[in-house]
Formats: sequence, structure tokens, C-alpha cells
Amino acid sequence: MAETSMPLTIVTVAYNSAAVLPAMLASVPADVPVVIVDNASRDRDALRKLVTDTVTIVENAANEGFGRACNIGADLARNEFILFLNPDTVLEPGALDALVAAARAYPEASAFNPLILEEDGRPHLKRRSDLVARARWLPKGAPEGDMALPVLSGAALMVRKAAFDRIGGFDPAIFLFFEDDDLSVRLERACGPLMLVHRARVRHVGGASSQPSRAGERIKNWHWGWSQIHAVRTNRGLPACVAPFAKAMLRACSPATLASGARRRKYAARLAGMWRALTGGDAQG
Repeated sequence: MAETSMPLTIVTVAYNSAAVLPAMLASVPADVPVVIVDNASRDRDALRKLVTDTVTIVENAANEGFGRACNIGADLARNEFILFLNPDTVLEPGALDALVAAARAYPEASAFNPLILEEDGRPHLKRRSDLVARARWLPKGAPEGDMALPVLSGAALMVRKAAFDRIGGFDPAIFLFFEDDDLSVRLERACGPLMLVHRARVRHVGGASSQPSRAGERIKNWHWGWSQIHAVRTNRGLPACVAPFAKAMLRACSPATLASGARRRKYAARLAGMWRALTGGDAQG
């Protein structure tokens, strides 16, 4: 994929996302290349209709998960920056220019979040993570300008491609959840700080969610538990896994959980995933 006047490639991961992708693509300037990595969606025929001179689709034979799909898309990027962008988001005018300008203004920074706005207009920041010290967690309140962040949200994450390649991209062992926390910690450690770019705005428009099912919720919660322990163990060591595992155990035994079938199933799945990660098992479930 050739370099353009905007030194940036957008990578988005699709999973039954054909209904929301047109709005996201319409918000992208015409000369910016976009790589859609499709994780074996049921609506693949509709996705194929989105291909243009600047929009490419990679069709995975199976659902590879978020991080591995992002890595596949990043391999096709030839520009200086990669923006990983969720399919149910929309760029506000000038967002890409503001991100690139910030990268020039903060050459020591390795990766950036725009200001991500929820559907009701509230800013969304990932204020805390089990992978960083509690002293670095952000207080409540809307940001008033550019600032350093302890961890980035993967919903709209711009990274210098050289930095992304240097650390090997997203951890391919993680199928779902905590992959952006893990990437953030490794980027900051090896390549430089993480920044919020206040003038760059991205709106979360939603609309891609499907009806929950017991099987689907079990799978999601299993991966949440596995990925949480795997990411903590990888970045902070096995002793640091005690706190998240103990917290999950306490919540599993709380009166609110014991009185709710849905909460019992949720924490049973999370604890099963956590235990597999603690005992060295992979994320195959």
C-alpha cells in the first residue's frame, strides 16, 4: 500500500460490522488508505462492496481475535503512522491532521489517543489498568488539553509504525481484551510516552452490537479473565496476579452474585479463564 500525502494508514478489524463501517469510512479523507481485516464475518459480501482504490480488505479464514487481526493489517501499512480505529467510530473533521501534528510536536511520544467521545458526548478515557501502578491512574474529570496517559484505548490508537514494529505489535497470544493495555505498557517502556491529543476528536457511534447469548457471554468473560491474568503476569510478574484474582473471587462470592444467575455464570467463566492463565494454559478456552 503506497504512501500518500497523509503519512498514515488506518487499520480496522471487522466482525459482522458492515452496518457501521460505511459511516466510519465516510469520515476518512479520500487519500488516506484503510485496511479492513475481516475476522470471518457473516456479512462478508457486504464488506466486499466497500473496497475502493484506498480501501483494502483482508479476509481471515477464521476469527483471529482483535490483536492478531490488527497485526495482519499493520503488516500492509507503509506509512509512518498507523491508526487502529474501531469500525463503530467516526472521525471528526481535522482529527487526523491534529494527530499527525501532535506526533511532530511530541517526538518523544510513541503512541497517541484522540479524545474519544461517547454517543452522549462524554469523553472516554482509559484511566486505570492493572498493568500500571495505581499512583499513575487518572483522576475523574474531563481533560482540558494534551496530556500524558498511563495506558491507551484501542478504540482509536495511533502509533508510530517503527515503534509498533520494534515491540512486535500486539501480543498474538491474546485473543480478546487487555491487548491495548499490554501494547501500551510495552510501547511506553521501549519507545516513549503515551499522549492524549485533545484537539483530535473521534466519536463512538455504536450500533454494531448483537443480541447477547449465554454462550457468547461465557466466551467473552472467559477471555476477559484469561487475558487479564496473562497481561499482568507478562508485564508485572506472577505475584501481581494475586490482586485481580482475589478481587474476582470476592465478587464471585458476594451476595449480589450469589443471588443472580447471570452474575454467577459471569464470574464462573472469568475465574475459569484466570485459572487457565495462572496455570500456564493458552487462550484456546
